[in-house]
Amino acid sequence: MKLLTHNMLTSHVKGVSQGYPLLIKATEVKVNTVEFNPQFVSRMIPKLEWSALVKAAEELGHRQDLPGELVPDYEKNEDFLKKVHRALLEVEVIEGCLQCPESGREFPISKGIPNMLLNEDEV
Repeated sequence: MKLLTHNMLTSHVKGVSQGYPLLIKATEVKVNTVEFNPQFVSRMIPKLEWSALVKAAEELGHRQDLPGELVPDYEKNEDFLKKVHRALLEVEVIEGCLQCPESGREFPISKGIPNMLLNEDEV
């Protein structure tokens, strides 16, 4: 599961009002090289919850020099876009789980795929 995916996921357990951002409990993390596409990264940044991305990268030990806040005119800043690209697309959780911050419900991640399915009593 890439951090781009993590940034879009939320817990929909019945009764939960604060199901975002999910906490990451990783048992296996890999960093894979992905071709840099500055246009794609620039288009994704406005759709992100920036603080959740920074926190997730930090939880996994891969924040490195990713800034705590967006930089002005990031579309023209290739160095910044490369840092975001690395966090969003190259850092990948292979095994572990995501935990709802409110209910504590854990959603397993297996072979890089998060299972967000709910039990009948959670819907």
